[in-house]
Amino acid sequence: MNLKHRSRLITDGRDRAPSRAMFKAIGFTGDDLSKPLIGVANTWIETMPCNFHLRRLSAKVKEGIRAAGGTPMEFNTIAISDGETMGTEGMRASLVSREVIADSIELVCRGQLFDAVVCVVGCDKTIPAAAMALARLDLPGIVLYGGTIAAGNHRGKDITIQDVFEAVGANAAGKLSDTELLEIENVACPGAGACGGQYTANTMSTVMEMIGLSPMGYNSVPAMDPQKDDVTFKCGAIILDLLKRGTKVREILTRPAFENAIASVAASGGSTNSVLHLLAIAREAGVQLDIDDFQKVSERTPLLCDLKPSGRFVAADMHRAGGIRLLANRLLRAKRLHESAITVTGKTIGEEAASAVETPDQEVIAPFDKPLKATGGLVILRGNLAPEGCVAKISGHERLSHRGPARVFESEEEAMTAVTGKRIKTGDVVVIRNEGPRGGPGMREMLSVTGAIVGEGLGGSVALLTDGRFSGATHGLMMGHVSPEAALGGPIAAVHEGDMIRVDVNERLLEVEVSDAEIKRRMATWKQPKLRYATGVFGKYCALVASASEGAITRPK
Repeated sequence: MNLKHRSRLITDGRDRAPSRAMFKAIGFTGDDLSKPLIGVANTWIETMPCNFHLRRLSAKVKEGIRAAGGTPMEFNTIAISDGETMGTEGMRASLVSREVIADSIELVCRGQLFDAVVCVVGCDKTIPAAAMALARLDLPGIVLYGGTIAAGNHRGKDITIQDVFEAVGANAAGKLSDTELLEIENVACPGAGACGGQYTANTMSTVMEMIGLSPMGYNSVPAMDPQKDDVTFKCGAIILDLLKRGTKVREILTRPAFENAIASVAASGGSTNSVLHLLAIAREAGVQLDIDDFQKVSERTPLLCDLKPSGRFVAADMHRAGGIRLLANRLLRAKRLHESAITVTGKTIGEEAASAVETPDQEVIAPFDKPLKATGGLVILRGNLAPEGCVAKISGHERLSHRGPARVFESEEEAMTAVTGKRIKTGDVVVIRNEGPRGGPGMREMLSVTGAIVGEGLGGSVALLTDGRFSGATHGLMMGHVSPEAALGGPIAAVHEGDMIRVDVNERLLEVEVSDAEIKRRMATWKQPKLRYATGVFGKYCALVASASEGAITRPK
């Protein structure tokens, strides 16, 4: 294979002298331009700990690329902090940013004709966005995750950002003083790195190793661990080797690879956002995958990882226990892994998993024959409220059924005011609608509300459903991605205050106890709500976005 299979069109020959002159203006030499050009997509941004250290890692992978015989060219894209924008108007930008990031990576790589690309990612949406862009481009490419933050410590107990959100609810309920809330705020995030539990960033980090786009063993190394620089440098050789082998991303993103990724989410108790993102990546890769496939894989995959938000440990603990490789090994030995799926290292996932080393007496990853729960954490429910499905995460601690009156809110802010104002009571079902992909727009996460519910002491007695999303830190009986969304005339738009709603996880059921005829009668007078944003990036997004049941991707109509 000609290693300059694309970049030669921009660097080689007499007619490209003007291009070479411009490259030389910024320090590239003729020798540099004779080598393969490797794009380095850096999602660094100075607004959050998750991506704050990525300049350092990008510099290291560029050193590795040069040492391996390539010429790196770094470019930036954007990122939005979910944790910082949670509960605000800014959170509408989060899921939208996934499309903008994917578009920008794709656009630069198509424009600059890179031969291969390395994506350096951190916070939630940058990870699936990178994979989506690579799937569209179908170049040799890898995804490198910046790593998890260290756990905070409050009065001898490890804590994460989840504890801060729940402390807000506890403070509002009068159970926690202002002084202790400030103490928790001050120590929860001790440095750079993405949120520490098996929330969305670490879930998608796990997915990237298990689907084969990240080198096995790389992503779980914590952000500020000295080892991170060394393994990042070595990734320069991996991308050049991938280019030499001519292996393209769609050869890695096969149906078996997606099932391996889903299994890792189920086994690790990962975020419900993984459903949205894996559906989106599959559609970009041309792989047939639908929402019910998550249920099928989850049913045959036990929950093995004792990780926050429902468990005891954080992602750094999992790394010390043996990492994602050990989880893959558990699935391999139990024949729950498609072991022949290839990875960016050139080895199969089975070969990578076989070399796992387990730390003696670790308690983070349970043996396959002694799981925390017999089936995985992801559950897909359907019913007259969610004919296209919705997603819940069941860790084993939640109730499996609930019946109660609907408390209906047209926005997250309305619901938050009700929770902190003590207007939500034991047995209620909180319904938050018009927060879907189009109606939001952007499908805001509801961690502020769910955290406040838990902090108020209602986590074990209240259910919540929404056409929006949840943070990976959410736990309890919470159903998200209810589809079709209210803004598209989904049945959630027909729910009235006080309607009885029934949830049954064992039956995979979410229903309102209202007849089909009554739902139809109510919807006959329903009017589509006016878009919150008619112009700009949100307006474009509303015009192009698909249902959450299809990954909320944007595509030409």
